[in-house]
Amino acid sequence: MSDKYLMAIDAGTGSVRAVIFDLNGNQLGVVSEEWEHKTDPRFPGSMDFDWTHNWALASSCVKRVLENTKINPSDIAAVSTTCMREGILLYDKDGREIWACANVDSRANDEVAHLVHEDPELEKEIYKVTGEAYAIGDIPRLLWVKNNLPDVYEKTETVGMFNDWLIYKLTGVMAIEPSNASTTGLLNLKTRNWDKEIAERVGIKTNIFPEVHECGTKVASVNEKGAADTGLAVGTPVVVGGGDCQLGSIGVGIVRSGQGVVFGGSFWQYEFTTDNGSTDPDCRIRVNCHALPGLWQYEALAFNPGLVMRWYRDAFCDKEKELAKEKGGSPYDYMEEEASKIPVGSYGMMCTFSDVMNFTCWKHASPTFTNFEIDPTKFNKYTFFRSILENTALVTYGHLQLVKEATGHAPNEIIFAAGASKSPLWCQILADTLGLPVKVPVVREATALGAAMLAGIGVGIYKDADDAAAKCVRFDKTYTPNMDNHKIYQDMYPVWEEVYKAQLELADRKLTRNMWIAPGL
Repeated sequence: MSDKYLMAIDAGTGSVRAVIFDLNGNQLGVVSEEWEHKTDPRFPGSMDFDWTHNWALASSCVKRVLENTKINPSDIAAVSTTCMREGILLYDKDGREIWACANVDSRANDEVAHLVHEDPELEKEIYKVTGEAYAIGDIPRLLWVKNNLPDVYEKTETVGMFNDWLIYKLTGVMAIEPSNASTTGLLNLKTRNWDKEIAERVGIKTNIFPEVHECGTKVASVNEKGAADTGLAVGTPVVVGGGDCQLGSIGVGIVRSGQGVVFGGSFWQYEFTTDNGSTDPDCRIRVNCHALPGLWQYEALAFNPGLVMRWYRDAFCDKEKELAKEKGGSPYDYMEEEASKIPVGSYGMMCTFSDVMNFTCWKHASPTFTNFEIDPTKFNKYTFFRSILENTALVTYGHLQLVKEATGHAPNEIIFAAGASKSPLWCQILADTLGLPVKVPVVREATALGAAMLAGIGVGIYKDADDAAAKCVRFDKTYTPNMDNHKIYQDMYPVWEEVYKAQLELADRKLTRNMWIAPGL
């Protein structure tokens, strides 16, 4: 077995892909397949995961990326996996999948309401140990199975996540790891192992939790069945991967305490790395295990910036879409060209979409634009567009302040990755709002690269995460903050906070509809 290439298999919310990298982090080939999570008409909010069909898609991606690149399977030095977090699979005593749901599943509202009613303080107690709240954790989902599918619950012998499911299909070995397991609400952050006392308190079986292996550990090799399905060579080392945000962090070089990254996709995630498993005393921010031993991450989520941008483009920017068809490029290029002419602060106009995170009381006001005048020379569609960009940057500033309050620390620069980092205007607005340099990596969709780096660490190609980052992570551009613009955003932020608070009160009074509200609130 030679040490020429590394493979990552990435099971995202909307697709699965197999990616091959060389040992310097260069992507040599990728094959992806979209997949859907279908609603069971009996259960509103359900998003079932079809493990039979989806393994066929995943294994096909592996087989085709090997074929497309003409790489000899024996030249793959190691494979690792990553996935959407929070989604879970249940297995019976024979190791067969018997139930699974994706991370977007929201069928367990009644279970959340029951938990809150029975013990209003329990969620905060669980948070202090696990860093998780009911809103997106797996305790309510497991209770839903217990309440609604008792036969399935009775047969359940093991619970797992999607990245270890991929390893299981390749090797026959179950390899749960702390970065994903910590998103369930059932893992103790300090010990990086299951907390069976929590399971017992909420009424979940305590004997269904498999052994936890640290990320970056070689746990098994591709077996004959895995090789037949995927085209990989029998005996190819398989290394424990991790959750998508944690591996994305590794893929942009976030491998030490005190570093911060913002992933700008459909949601925006601010990840700040620490060297202890402490949580926020006020329970406002999610805390997860990083995919590196001895590190943890504070995570603050902004809802829907990427989706808001897509909505605005499709609702109001037909002209820019036509220009993109005629002249090439993206509609956003033409929107940004005009929006860059709008003064910093959008003439005082603001909008409310996502709020700053409050994990155990998580809700967002009705989407609103406010403080504009009936003057089309100032307040045109590009002003509204710029206001959306600035709103997301203000939320991110709020997240940095939250984490600083909780930890006493803040980064001295921000890595900015994923789709939004392709926007030069958004990058500059983010730098100006935060008052920090913003660095954009060459590989912006970094989750698969992080998995490949872990694979290399697991088989000794890289001596550690620092070595892997030095060899694989490169930066495209750094945006330096304009401190005059920073002062404008500093003055704007407390006003925006008060405006958002007022809009949230309208939603609390049921005069407007929340953009999103956590189950049980």
